Amino acid sequence: MDLKEIRIKLDEIDSQIESLFEERMRLCGEVAEYKLATGKAVYDPEREAEKIKALTGMANGEFNRQAVGELFLQMMTLSRRYQYQTMAERTKRPDLGFRPVRELDIKGKRIAFQGLFGAYGHAAAMAFFGRDADIYHVKRFEDLMEEVQEGRADFGVLPIENSSAGAVTDNYDLLVRYPNFIVAEIFIPVNHYLLGTQDAELADVEMVYAHPQALMQSSEFLNARRSWRQVSMENNAVAAKKVQEDGDKRQAAVASEIAGGLYGLKPLAGPINNSRDNTTRFLILSRDPVYRAGAEKISLCFELPHTSGSLYNILGNFIFNHVNMRMIESRPIQGRSWEYRFFVDIEGHLEDAGVINALFGIMREAKNVKVLGNY
Repeated sequence: MDLKEIRIKLDEIDSQIESLFEERMRLCGEVAEYKLATGKAVYDPEREAEKIKALTGMANGEFNRQAVGELFLQMMTLSRRYQYQTMAERTKRPDLGFRPVRELDIKGKRIAFQGLFGAYGHAAAMAFFGRDADIYHVKRFEDLMEEVQEGRADFGVLPIENSSAGAVTDNYDLLVRYPNFIVAEIFIPVNHYLLGTQDAELADVEMVYAHPQALMQSSEFLNARRSWRQVSMENNAVAAKKVQEDGDKRQAAVASEIAGGLYGLKPLAGPINNSRDNTTRFLILSRDPVYRAGAEKISLCFELPHTSGSLYNILGNFIFNHVNMRMIESRPIQGRSWEYRFFVDIEGHLEDAGVINALFGIMREAKNVKVLGNY
């Protein structure tokens, strides 16, 4: 056969495959109806593994066995997606515990942030709630979460990600440990300055204090001065206050100009951050699970075993339902070796059909799924 004849033959085979695929999906719809009536789970990994093994055993040659396995793995994944969609249309929408509000009620509310006045968390709180808001600080991020959970603070301001240094990983874990919800976010430009006492000069500096993220974000400037000792602190404003209280011109802090003004320090150099486009993303947290009508981002987390294809299968729910994923971050699950919790940001609203279908599938295949917020 010449190329034209081969292509005609391939077209005929493809047409047959398409017809058989539609027939298969029709039968999958009947399977969904049966499982809906009986309460049987859609995802049966043991059944799928047996079927893949049987089908690959029919193929000739190593390449075909591998290809047939991948083909039918995808086929069964599509079958599950279709069954989930069918079931989502037939059943009551899962109650995620959220309620809609027209706007966030922020007037007369108390807002907590971690650190001291002059910290970037303080700047984020003022930027979102206004300079006249009732803003106070706590020592630890755990304290912030507890303040919100127990109602002493109406809102909390939590840093979660920096454009230069990446995720604030420990704070992701706090989103799972505490029953608080994301209701908004704000992005704060971050410019670090090297701050010293009023009598200090750059040549006097021997020790530099800052939060680990600030040290990382200013690594090029700091590491070029090899004699300097870098000391981690829980917060940049805490570092600035220490330098002020010690009054030692050998000490310097990496912090904002605002912190320098608050604690009577002068800039010795700056901005010193590696990137001039250095931004930190802060989450606004509430113990009330609410979302606004114009919300366009959803954050969720779920747990998966360390097995081949588990993450691929879950993320396929977004792909199939045309839901765009903006971010994914993984964290090891304490006490369970090689198992991970994944944090994902997607575009959409909790009332979007595609989002509902995607969550429907994820909630049936992943463990401990939690929607952290729609904002």
